[in-house]
Amino acid sequence: MVDPTLAEMGKNLNEAMKMLEDNQRKVEEENEKKYARKDIPGPLQGSGQDMVSILQLVQNLMHGEEEEETSQSYRLQNVGEQGHMALLGHSLAAYISVLDRERLRKLTTRILSDTTLWLCRLFRYENGSAYYHEDDREGLLKICRLVIHTRYDDYTIEGFNVLYSKQPVIYISSAARTGLGQALCNQLGLPLSCMCRVPCNTMFGSQHQMDVALLDRVIKDDVESGKLPLLLVANAGTPGAGHTDKLGRLKELCEQYNMWLHVEGVNLATLALGYVSSSVLAATKCDSMTLTLGSWLGLPAVPAVTLYRHEDPSLSLAAGLTSSQPVEKLRALPLWLSLQYLGHDGIVERIKHASQLSQRLLENLKNLDFIKTSVEDELSSPVVVFKFFQEYSNRDQTSHAAQASTIQHPIISNERHIYDTFNQWLGEQLAQLVPASGVDVVELEDEGTCVRFSPLMTSAVLGTEIQDIDQLVDCLKMKIPVLTSTLQLREEFEQEVRRTVGLLYIEDLGWPGLGVVRYNYHSDEKNDDKQEKELEKINTELLKKLNELESDLTFSLGPEFGGQKNCVYIGMVTEDLDVSELVETIAATGREIEENSRLLENMTEVVRKGIQEAQLQLQKANEERLLEEGLLRQIPVVGSVLNWFSPFQASPKGRTFNLTAGSLESTESTYVSKAQGTGTTPPPTPTSSLAKQRLPGQKAFKRSLRSSDGFSETSSISHCDDLEKMDQRPPALSPSHEQGPLETEKQEEQKEVAQAQTNTEDTHSDKSPPDCAKGEEQMRGLLSGNRDRDGKGCALRNVNVDRMWETKWGGSARGDVERF
Repeated sequence: MVDPTLAEMGKNLNEAMKMLEDNQRKVEEENEKKYARKDIPGPLQGSGQDMVSILQLVQNLMHGEEEEETSQSYRLQNVGEQGHMALLGHSLAAYISVLDRERLRKLTTRILSDTTLWLCRLFRYENGSAYYHEDDREGLLKICRLVIHTRYDDYTIEGFNVLYSKQPVIYISSAARTGLGQALCNQLGLPLSCMCRVPCNTMFGSQHQMDVALLDRVIKDDVESGKLPLLLVANAGTPGAGHTDKLGRLKELCEQYNMWLHVEGVNLATLALGYVSSSVLAATKCDSMTLTLGSWLGLPAVPAVTLYRHEDPSLSLAAGLTSSQPVEKLRALPLWLSLQYLGHDGIVERIKHASQLSQRLLENLKNLDFIKTSVEDELSSPVVVFKFFQEYSNRDQTSHAAQASTIQHPIISNERHIYDTFNQWLGEQLAQLVPASGVDVVELEDEGTCVRFSPLMTSAVLGTEIQDIDQLVDCLKMKIPVLTSTLQLREEFEQEVRRTVGLLYIEDLGWPGLGVVRYNYHSDEKNDDKQEKELEKINTELLKKLNELESDLTFSLGPEFGGQKNCVYIGMVTEDLDVSELVETIAATGREIEENSRLLENMTEVVRKGIQEAQLQLQKANEERLLEEGLLRQIPVVGSVLNWFSPFQASPKGRTFNLTAGSLESTESTYVSKAQGTGTTPPPTPTSSLAKQRLPGQKAFKRSLRSSDGFSETSSISHCDDLEKMDQRPPALSPSHEQGPLETEKQEEQKEVAQAQTNTEDTHSDKSPPDCAKGEEQMRGLLSGNRDRDGKGCALRNVNVDRMWETKWGGSARGDVERF
């Protein structure tokens, strides 16, 4: 019979999980609650709230902020039924803790002993004890205290005073987790001199494995100097590359100097499989190991486990590995429930699935060019690390042979930074395109920036499947040509920019793209702040105009932090990019912006000086007018009478400012002709002359792909010109073609022109000026009559007018008829 309380607890948990996992809300509610009351902390309500309201508040806090920022549903961990069992364990632990002491002791002892026995058998660790902890470093910390209690007999009585005689030394690998040694020293109260970092191999073996020979010499030197070698932390799967130290030799070395060997790493999960590599199998002989089952099996909120072997329970109790409090033993309850739900076969299947994913990816990476892999064992490596790398000597080749699986390091330091930048971009792109793969970017000491795939840490949480790996490989195949093209064209872009006047190449090794360019603004301005603002204005406008072009390139201001100012950053490119056209367009656009800016500045200055000159001339004209009118005309009454008897005829004198010439001109001609002159034609606005003719649908900065070798650029251009001429030529009408309204109208216009020509020949054969005037009147009437129509056939009428004018009166009809 099931306890009603337990049944109700399970029911409430299921309802709560369904409510929390249902993160689909309406758009109207999102807009209304964007700045809702839930975002502002407030006082505790006196009346209290029901469970549904509280869970709704938790749901809003979990999903509200991410959805408002990204307008997408936030991807949570793949919590299945086994995850619900782990969450139920926390609720049961709170319920069990209220039982009477004796019943609680029996229950916790059973839970602790069952879980420890299952884990020791599952991971081949015989006769071990278990310590369950929330922080994965806490188990190693308690092991260090246990070793200190074991090696220093009087430590329980005298404390840290016994450490002065022989300073303890803890050895960790240089490939260990960042900050692990410092965290141990801080928690143990030891100086940092008690921590010794052992370098990895440099000549032979994996460069991620601890150098055993060097470790032996270091331990000997510490023993001779009066120090006490205490503990060695080894890796069965380094945090970066997933390599395993030589645990067998390290165990022999620890036995020689009476040291404790602790092992941690993701490769310990493979101990549950049927086939285990010898390097990982040696971990079963170590003194302690830490297992992180939550990430391996996709179990939320389950503790990490540290398995250890020690014969003295009192020292274990003193070190904190065991506790007499039954409530602390309930930490194993979520794991106890989850292991029973999964069973032995389910646990092994999950770990096996993760190993198969890594093998699937590794097999596909071997067939890709320009991809270097770094794995410890090609047959059973649960962690795959790879990077994009192109040999310097093979950059200009179009075909490449398959590369070796060992990463070869660049010699040139600039190349190292460039490859790190490109691989950083590659890892971010793959993680964004295939989020279910769980790939991330890792910084390795020797290889630099690489892309890491560790399915044991991510596949159970994200639900990674084989199709996700295939999609990851497809995305990688699409990105490799982009990387190779950008790397090859990067040097050409730099050379083109350095050869182009007005452009400045900015070397930014941290930018994943073609390069960085700045339009170099030259000014005689001595004010640096003003010149800097003008430079920023020009480059900002240049970036805006480049983004308006129809191209596949991305132009930006660069990264938000750490980038150069007043520059144009160009992103990744493809192999069909025309670098010379791109650079010429940037330079021409920059010059155009600069010329427009200077033209505006010059016009402003000219207008200012013209206004000042006009004020002076008007003041002088007023003084001259006073002298011409005389003193009597300035008297109010006398001046009016005098002006009535003898009006003063003053010629109007004004000034007009010619923007084109930049000078003041008299308005006398304006008053005489009753029209203001237009002056000279203003200079055309400078525009870019690089509008390269492109085929229909072809985007900017693309090299046109020719179908045959005989199709040259010259022939293509001439062919385009012929097409334009054919488009401009009026279509010829066949004799059998029926005339439409447009053709009839043209014939009528031709008849009118011919009639006007006949009349002109009869009446003005001597071409005298009066006759020309009459001819002008006829032309004016003809043009005014044509102006009332819809404007069709204007080109034909202009041609006929030009011919008739040249025949009868000579000269050009354009300039004489325009005034009409």
